Amino acid sequence: QVQPVESGGGSVQPGGSLRLSCAATNYTYDRNCIGWFRQAPGKEREGVAATALEGYTKHYADSVKGRFTISQDNAKNTVYLQMNSLKPEDTAMYYCAATRTTGCGGTSAALNARSYNYWGQGTQVTVFS
Repeated sequence: QVQPVESGGGSVQPGGSLRLSCAATNYTYDRNCIGWFRQAPGKEREGVAATALEGYTKHYADSVKGRFTISQDNAKNTVYLQMNSLKPEDTAMYYCAATRTTGCGGTSAALNARSYNYWGQGTQVTVFS
């Protein structure tokens, strides 16, 4: 059973940074798509960033472009989300997800939760003044 596991959430002040990690057992990342999603209370889950694991294709939501960076370490089966210049509106539960299929497709598919088959339990990110 594939199980992505997130870590690295926490509480920071606006302008601060956090790095989230996503690791998974029983899963080989080398051809699939890994995405980060977030969900704030009362809001729908939204795609934040995704990477196709050949390493060359990255997808970002407009709201995080220039602030968040997705990267991977294939040797460690781990995908990271570096979050800089955090804002209160970034506060949410952040989830890592993985596909069974090869690649991410276009940005629309990559940031669509329906494209993903395996989900982690989430890690909370809180940005407070």
